[in-house]
Amino acid sequence: MREIAITTEFIKLQDLLKFAGAVETGGEAKERIQGGEARVNGEACLQRGRKIRPGDEVSFAGETLTVRYAD
Repeated sequence: MREIAITTEFIKLQDLLKFAGAVETGGEAKERIQGGEARVNGEACLQRGRKIRPGDEVSFAGETLTVRYAD
């Protein structure tokens, strides 16, 4: 599990994947999310604009990312 710190209220799923380095481009994020590769809090998510807030867990490509507020 890897923690990702954000300074905003939320981050969109596709932006989180780019920020975390799980994908290289927004286009890749879009394709892979719409292909069913992402799970948010244990449920499949096909919405690339899904708002991810601190405390949410995102599973993608065998890795789990958790979001928290930056200190």
